[in-house]
Amino acid sequence: MIRALKENMYQKSITLILLLSLVPLYSQSGIEPTAIERAGQSGWQFLKINGDPRQASMGGVYLVNRYANANAVFGSPAILASIDRVDIQFNSVNWIADIKYNSFSMAKRFGRLGSFALSYVNLDYGDIPETIHEESQGSTTTPVITGNYFTASDVAIGLSFAKKITDYLSLGGNVRYISEKIAGTGMSNWSIDFSTLYYTGLNSLRISIIARNFGPDQHLVGYSEELQSEAVDIRMPLEFRIGVAYDFFENENNENYLTAVIEGKVQSDGAEKINIGAEYVIQEMFFIRAGYRFNYDSEGLTVGLGFNYLWGKQNMTINYALLDFQSLKLVHMISIGLNF
Repeated sequence: MIRALKENMYQKSITLILLLSLVPLYSQSGIEPTAIERAGQSGWQFLKINGDPRQASMGGVYLVNRYANANAVFGSPAILASIDRVDIQFNSVNWIADIKYNSFSMAKRFGRLGSFALSYVNLDYGDIPETIHEESQGSTTTPVITGNYFTASDVAIGLSFAKKITDYLSLGGNVRYISEKIAGTGMSNWSIDFSTLYYTGLNSLRISIIARNFGPDQHLVGYSEELQSEAVDIRMPLEFRIGVAYDFFENENNENYLTAVIEGKVQSDGAEKINIGAEYVIQEMFFIRAGYRFNYDSEGLTVGLGFNYLWGKQNMTINYALLDFQSLKLVHMISIGLNF
């Protein structure tokens, strides 16, 4: 009994420490109070896109750790600690405005040392018509399409690490090189993420704390001095999340169950948001998912499906997500994964 009490106190202490750890991170982030409109105060917006259809179809929540795969690098890297073999994921997204988003992730656990992962993201904007302003009558100008085209792209290359500190607590992090290019200008930078995953000991109840996109300010190089007299520093899109997840209706073999997740998000360039999601697992083979994103300008309902096929000691996963961006229409996402 004494041992059980000690374990209970230990778990409560860990929970308190995790919650208190948000205070110094948040205070140093530079995020203004809620009453201030923060939209448009940072760049590197492609870092906000999560290319994993599983997480996206559940309302964009990051705390999804059952059947953990390498795509955890795009959400909560602490979940990588649950990977026990080599996992590879290929993701493709038909983003809004015909933008193509492709990503890749690979993770492997190295015994007690922990789990390591590599990731790559590419955002291709395609050919964009060049438009200039010509002087017309008076002091007004008229936009004119020149017939020329320019391109734009975003790239992120990441290295991740995660480790189980105890049976209840996992820690993880990402380090990324990031680059943005448009026409003859561009910039590069680095960013880091941190996350924790803690099982409370109350059945399957778990808590996750995530801090993403820490990095220095940066400015464009190669800009035209005719249009801009000096380079402007561009801030990183800092983001903090805390989430809670629980598994319902578990049977003895854990083959059928329902996972429910709720996450709160605070960001440096927008209002606070809430994401909720659910995943129903059937015979550990079929997955039905849905979610909703609250307080977003154009995002709301999300749905998706998943399939897990096992042959021998290997298995293949296929995940699909459909996101409703309202006036910006629908976004389709798909991933194919291999685990061996």
